[in-house]
Amino acid sequence: MEQRSLILLGLLMSQSQHGYQINEFIERNLSTVTDMKKPTAYATLDKLSQNGYIDIQFEQEGNRPTRKVYSINENGKQYFYKLLLNNLSSAESVNYQGDIGLMFIDFLPLEKTIPTLQDRLNKNKNLIGMFKQTPVHGIRTGVNLAVEHKITMLEAEVRFLTKTINNLIQESE
Repeated sequence: MEQRSLILLGLLMSQSQHGYQINEFIERNLSTVTDMKKPTAYATLDKLSQNGYIDIQFEQEGNRPTRKVYSINENGKQYFYKLLLNNLSSAESVNYQGDIGLMFIDFLPLEKTIPTLQDRLNKNKNLIGMFKQTPVHGIRTGVNLAVEHKITMLEAEVRFLTKTINNLIQESE
């Protein structure tokens, strides 16, 4: 809940937005840092409103249905800063799904293990290439830092896989 609140409050720090704008921005620009879906975003916005962190105004444009416009208020800004400081100072132990397979790798013959790990290596290299194509943000360096962090973590995975594959090849000789 805290990470979702941090994302939504952070988006509202720049400007008031309606739910569709927020969700479109998340889908287009933040898929590398969150997998938040529309229902979750709306539920979190409602909770933030109920807790007094954001204000909601109703807007009517032409014949369109009335829509909610969300704005962060002073309590929300204070809560945002608290969440931001907690998030930036946290240390994480990341659980990689691929580590589960590594735990049981001894049950596979090397002729299947090595190509499978090479496939994983190539997929990680492709991800690095994709992230390196992310446009640089000039005004806010935070987005650049998040992308750089993703690239750095993937590069560490590439180094690990390369070393592991080379060790397995040496063992088989």
